Amino acid sequence: MAITVNIYYSGEGQSARRFAEEMLSGGIVEAIRAEEGNLRYEYFCPLETKGTVLLIDSWKDQRALDLHHASPMMAKIAALREKYGLHMRVERYVSDEAGIPEADRAFLRP
Repeated sequence: MAITVNIYYSGEGQSARRFAEEMLSGGIVEAIRAEEGNLRYEYFCPLETKGTVLLIDSWKDQRALDLHHASPMMAKIAALREKYGLHMRVERYVSDEAGIPEADRAFLRP
């Protein structure tokens, strides 16, 4: 059962965007994506919430997420969050093993 965590980073001006850019340019994102059990680690900028960056962070299971949280990578992330003075709002989702119901498939365009 996959776990997806949406983290909304916000701060003054463009600080959230600069944080995400430094995560990418510093190789941290690449290292996280290489961790065992990582399914997705990707940043987005919401159109309606200026100054916010959304991280979609997805893991194979709770064990993989726990290992990530216990890794030295977390100290690097925490230091960058502090550097840019960011605040966070978090949403957590667990995958539906049954998949997308047939009734919902009618609304999808492959």
